[in-house]
Amino acid sequence: MRTENQSSVSEFVLLGLPIQPEQQGMYYALFLGMYLTTVLGNLLIILLIRLDSRLHTPMYFFLSHLALTDISFSSVTVPKMLISMQTRDQSIPYAGCIVQMYFFIFFTDLDNFLLTSMAYDRYVAICHPLHYAIIMRKELCTLLVAVSWILSCASALFHTLLLARLSFCDGDTIPHFFCDLAALLKLSCSDTSLNELVIFTLGVAVITLPLMCILISYGRIGATILKVPSSKGICKALSTCGSHLSVVSLYYGTIIGVYFFPSSGTYSYKDIIASVMYTVVTPLLNPFIYSLRNRDMKRAVEKLLNKATVLSQ
Repeated sequence: MRTENQSSVSEFVLLGLPIQPEQQGMYYALFLGMYLTTVLGNLLIILLIRLDSRLHTPMYFFLSHLALTDISFSSVTVPKMLISMQTRDQSIPYAGCIVQMYFFIFFTDLDNFLLTSMAYDRYVAICHPLHYAIIMRKELCTLLVAVSWILSCASALFHTLLLARLSFCDGDTIPHFFCDLAALLKLSCSDTSLNELVIFTLGVAVITLPLMCILISYGRIGATILKVPSSKGICKALSTCGSHLSVVSLYYGTIIGVYFFPSSGTYSYKDIIASVMYTVVTPLLNPFIYSLRNRDMKRAVEKLLNKATVLSQ
């Protein structure tokens, strides 16, 4: 790599959340509690699916991977934010910033693909119930997850390699609480037209197309339900799809708000709050959405609690 293409910045400064110094302690306790709840809640989902044989189905197979992704997704940004709030040290090394950006993109894309796989699973379960076991066999589920991981890795690596060729000599301050790709590009004094083209192209591939697939799946599900307009069928469909649809609405709603309708100029409070929603709040709510609205998960929790009670006696 030529000297002029190398970055002259050894570290960046993350401005963090727009909160007053006297409020740091309160927000630190809040986000620490949310992060711990996210980790423990999603670990509980993985444990329940692992231990309860009734949950060894394609839907819960995808859900276990989504729970693991949510833990990793939050762990990419929240611990660094908490450390900065506690130590008042908002700097992050150049290499650390690039690594954080890579894993942020990786787990964002992985979330998209897993939610799409879950939507396809729900589509097959409702629209082709007699062929569900044949279509959603173990090999297909494993393939869908493997392809999701590979595509996410490739997308994140592509963005990272393109970013690594840029120079950063116009400043080192990132108006965010993590190393966001768009914020980094604004700091570069190199030509970022190729990066922006790749962001648009891959954005269509990993965000827009999965969202369209999810919408098409639920469109087919809705059409199937309307063909048999019984209250029992509608309730069954809602119980089957309600949790997933809630997560999809929350997750894609905030992402669309940030990336499809960005604020002009520098980052605004709206952008940061929306980023907090899909990096902190959504992974936190997923365990509650899937456990509170799912009878199988409730039974698995009761079974685990009963087993723990017996062992403790």
